[in-house]
Amino acid sequence: MQKLLTSSTARMVAGILASAALSALYARGGAGWLLGFVMLAPWLFTLNASRTLAATLGCAYLMSLAFTAAVFPWFGIALGRYTQTGAGIGLAVLLLAAPLFQPQFLAFALVRHVAGRRHGPLLRALAAAAAWVAAEWLLPKLLGDTLGYGLYPSRLMRQGAAIGGGAGLTVLLLLANEGIVAALARRRDGWRAIAQPFALAALGPLLLAGYGLAVLPDKDSSVVAGKPLRVGLVQANLVDYEGMRRHKGARAVVQEVLATHFAMSYDAVVRRHAEVVLWSETAYPTTFGHPKSAAGAEFDREILANVRAAGVPFVFGTYDIDSDGEYNAAAFVQPGAGLTGLYRKTRLFPFTEYVPEWLDGPRLRQLLPWTGNWRAGNGARVFPLRLADGREIPVLPLICLDDVDAGLAITGARLGAQAIVTMSNDSWFSTDPEGARLHQTVAAFRSIETRLPQVRVTTNGYSAVFDASGSQLAGTRMGEPALVIADVVPSQPAPTLMVRWGDWVGRAACAFLLLLAARATIPSWRSEGEGATSPAQPAMRFPVRVAVLPPAARFAAALLRALARAGLLGICVALLLNEPLRTNTLAQIRLFSGLFLAPEIASWCVLLAFAAQASIDGAALVLTRGAQRIELALGEIASVELWRLPIPAAGLALRLASGQRWHYGLALANPMAFAAALGLEQEQPGAVMGVYARARLALRRRKLDLPLAKFVLLPLALAIPAFHLHQHIAYGSAFGEYYTFGLKAYLTAFALWWAAWSIGVVLSAALLRAAIEAGTLMAALLRPAQVVAVRSWLERAGRLALYLGLPGWLLANLYGA
Repeated sequence: MQKLLTSSTARMVAGILASAALSALYARGGAGWLLGFVMLAPWLFTLNASRTLAATLGCAYLMSLAFTAAVFPWFGIALGRYTQTGAGIGLAVLLLAAPLFQPQFLAFALVRHVAGRRHGPLLRALAAAAAWVAAEWLLPKLLGDTLGYGLYPSRLMRQGAAIGGGAGLTVLLLLANEGIVAALARRRDGWRAIAQPFALAALGPLLLAGYGLAVLPDKDSSVVAGKPLRVGLVQANLVDYEGMRRHKGARAVVQEVLATHFAMSYDAVVRRHAEVVLWSETAYPTTFGHPKSAAGAEFDREILANVRAAGVPFVFGTYDIDSDGEYNAAAFVQPGAGLTGLYRKTRLFPFTEYVPEWLDGPRLRQLLPWTGNWRAGNGARVFPLRLADGREIPVLPLICLDDVDAGLAITGARLGAQAIVTMSNDSWFSTDPEGARLHQTVAAFRSIETRLPQVRVTTNGYSAVFDASGSQLAGTRMGEPALVIADVVPSQPAPTLMVRWGDWVGRAACAFLLLLAARATIPSWRSEGEGATSPAQPAMRFPVRVAVLPPAARFAAALLRALARAGLLGICVALLLNEPLRTNTLAQIRLFSGLFLAPEIASWCVLLAFAAQASIDGAALVLTRGAQRIELALGEIASVELWRLPIPAAGLALRLASGQRWHYGLALANPMAFAAALGLEQEQPGAVMGVYARARLALRRRKLDLPLAKFVLLPLALAIPAFHLHQHIAYGSAFGEYYTFGLKAYLTAFALWWAAWSIGVVLSAALLRAAIEAGTLMAALLRPAQVVAVRSWLERAGRLALYLGLPGWLLANLYGA
């Protein structure tokens, strides 16, 4: 027994160390990004071998410890040096706090263990991945890190951040690792057994590569090309202000700092023709615009004189002050106009830049003398850069840790920023440049998520310029004075999904976990569809309405309906890429009518033309339409075969006793109940599409799925409050338009609002339907035995998204207004 325990422990430790080593290589960048899809596989094998919850959590704790030691040792060392306690003490404190520093390992392992008791490998993997990103969203990490950022070296893969941010990339990486582990666990069962998990493992990389290929060639297609902005980044390499102050005095230090920056700025403007000059975070080491002394006022005047002489705007790091306290700030100074704005840093570093009020006090300050007392700003702001040629470019400033917060960049993009200006002081990492490099990598994702170019200036490296795809156009090395001159093209790109929805992956993961918890605790939810593949069908009463379709008619109706569905997706893409279209209701109605309603109605007309009634007369199936009558003896029918693709509607084909298919197909609402009522054998196709077809028909239709509820009443419920608010804003009262222009204008306006919301609901339902069908098809491929249960939960999630998500979104916007 002791030997067995020793062997088991050795395998666990080996798996954890292997994953930690692969993670370290992955975090170093370069070609190591390929390891992201396999780096956690050794650890996952150890989790699979952990039978008890205690063993699972112990394994997760050790992995958080090993991961922190392998990927973030530089952070502990930098903390030790900053606090003057020594590199060893700093690293020891970091490792001691590893479960708090990387809590996602514990959440991942816990949910994975619990889900594995109730569900198969696929749902277990999805739940665990959701727990990982939900933990990172609910418990924001000190450095804002996530696994997905390691894909930055791949220009194709990183583009997926425009859809789901770093968290979305992390989910795909985790699923790829799970797929690899599942495939290797089945390697003795033959290639068929490992095909499904390998498909899951390959799905993430294929999706990312496909999206990257799709967007990169046309990444500027929606951007109106403008005149480049020539920027000058001043990296002065002056880092130890405190040490310089002790040796030279405060006044001499400020004089030297300004003289160095002025000289490099002169070179940028006069010799290199920069149109704007940027200095790093706290480059001016005192308050600007609110001097604390006569010497400070003199330095302020000196800066204003140099900006006026340069004739270009300056943006630089400084301090700001008011009655509440002092702020880390960025000053915008225009030639002739002086100080035009101050941005106050929003995200402060705890215990160095600030201390939470509930924890602050004299004892803590005495124990931790290095703690700062800066105040936090109030969020993202956009400032104009007014150039000498008359252009005015709105930019979003971010200071140091601000650039790890995707929410600030997204808010700036929504406010109309055309570029991101980031300034930082990474002198913490002067002897450990790995930290500065990782910080720059995280900052680059703000450009990918918003499709805005970014200029990033630091005190001593790495300073860089990024385009809208996150590619570095120019940059510096660490630990040397440098002047970066680069041309960037300010732009107003079409909003990405991240800009539209915000950092949505963490919220979606939380919702998914809540649904799983509800499924486990609510009996009625737990029983419906639980692993069933052929639930009992309700009895069918004859006669029943059917469409008797010859092949040509079915092809025509199916083609028209496919065009209508494709038209809906095309409208979604058009609305995403075309800003004016989103505010033009009449144009939306025309597009909706032409691309969707026209082919949909035409398809319905084809079905109506071949409509009939089916009934049983003795031992014959009778199909009647007016005076026309077709009889088919039940003895001649051997079996029925469901249409694998439900277009133009659900239906079936009749297999005759001769082995031939009957010439006509039957389209009707419930083919499975129809076959059961006839007492006919249903063929059991083993192909994926056959399983998918049966899963689509296995669940009963709910009242909320009826077109009246979904496409008439729901849009009406959404249109009424939105129209009411519009009337108050535009006309001053609920009936303002009626009082001003009369009843006809009032009703016409309401009809347009109702139509706009109807189109929105139809498009939302179409996107949800595409997701539900894709999820069902994936389940049919990977877990055919659970396909009905998967579809049941997808349908529930779709109803929640439609009937709660849309009203919730409307209420949030009404509250914001």
